[in-house]
Amino acid sequence: MNKTISDIQPSATLAISAKAKALVAEGVEVCSFAAGEPDFDTPENIKQAAVKALADGMTKYTPARGLPALCKAISDKLAKDNGLEYAPANVIVSGGAKMSLSIAFAALLNPGDEVIIPAPYWLSYPEMVRLAYGVPVFVKGADADGFKITPELLESVITDKTVAVVINSPSNPTGLVYTREELAALGEVCVKHDIKIIADEIYERMIYGGKKHVSIASLSPELFKRTLTVNGFSKAYAMTGWRIGYAAGPADWIDAMTTVQSHNASAPATFAQYGALEALHTPDLIIQPMLDAFEARNNRIYELMGGIDGIECKRPKGAFYIFPNISAFGLDSQTFAERLIAEKHVAAVPGVSFGADENLRFSYACGFEEIEEGMARLKDFCNGLRS
Repeated sequence: MNKTISDIQPSATLAISAKAKALVAEGVEVCSFAAGEPDFDTPENIKQAAVKALADGMTKYTPARGLPALCKAISDKLAKDNGLEYAPANVIVSGGAKMSLSIAFAALLNPGDEVIIPAPYWLSYPEMVRLAYGVPVFVKGADADGFKITPELLESVITDKTVAVVINSPSNPTGLVYTREELAALGEVCVKHDIKIIADEIYERMIYGGKKHVSIASLSPELFKRTLTVNGFSKAYAMTGWRIGYAAGPADWIDAMTTVQSHNASAPATFAQYGALEALHTPDLIIQPMLDAFEARNNRIYELMGGIDGIECKRPKGAFYIFPNISAFGLDSQTFAERLIAEKHVAAVPGVSFGADENLRFSYACGFEEIEEGMARLKDFCNGLRS
């Protein structure tokens, strides 16, 4: 067995979700805050575009880089929404943003190359780096600062083996959002040390309080030429099961990713790409109610969690996660999460999987009723721990 594979940890998110589903199958009423998956259905116009593609016989391979019309539409989207002037040839479509990231690391890294990953981090980043024979290097921002890293922190972990840094804003699991000024300051360090940036922007539409997303690659020509911008359709368009994501960046990086993809996947599913093409032409009025619902849920879960003695948390600025600190209860995050689901049937993901054992991740991609009931059960559980 490949030793690298044997060292890889299974996804804790999927494991907790599976446990919650097993309880539901037994007839247990579970409040699940585990999966990072919108509870909304894919808009009907997108589904019908895929149906039409199938009816029209669009069932053959596309180019490995993706459907040319979709690459062009993504190029137009990036120019319009993000201020990023990528040619269609600088875009690759993959089987989800997760695959975009995976082949990005595979195309970039040589054995022993280091990738800086700010912690808390999405749990797949380090495993993707390891699968590409790279070395993840973690740098943790202070909880008091919303876990944001500073230029000084970033510079402190750069070595002669550093190749890239991952910037995830809005963030999974913390919901942090970097400002334009903060991104520019981090970018200056990357330019100074000639390291690349992998900007995971999958939650770009989910920013609250009237704030706007900023793509780090848009801030200067120097940052543009060293940044790979990764995004997808899973979150903003409720298309998790469609598995369509994309990346845009320097031609040599995209070409290398295309080579990798041509061998490990050939190309993404053709009819799903037609659905994604329709998604990019979907009017905002269809998508906006879902985004508004997430902001309302953000406000409510933060309010309810703030009323639980012993829990400390900051209001998330984006994505659909809240990441409370539970260290006051004297339990590590794995024990806390296991007891919470066993005793109160509330599913949350242990923070240790994200590099923060003092925290738990709750996804509020669920309805208000589940949020109200789940937070009541969490409060009861915490009160029991304190008594």
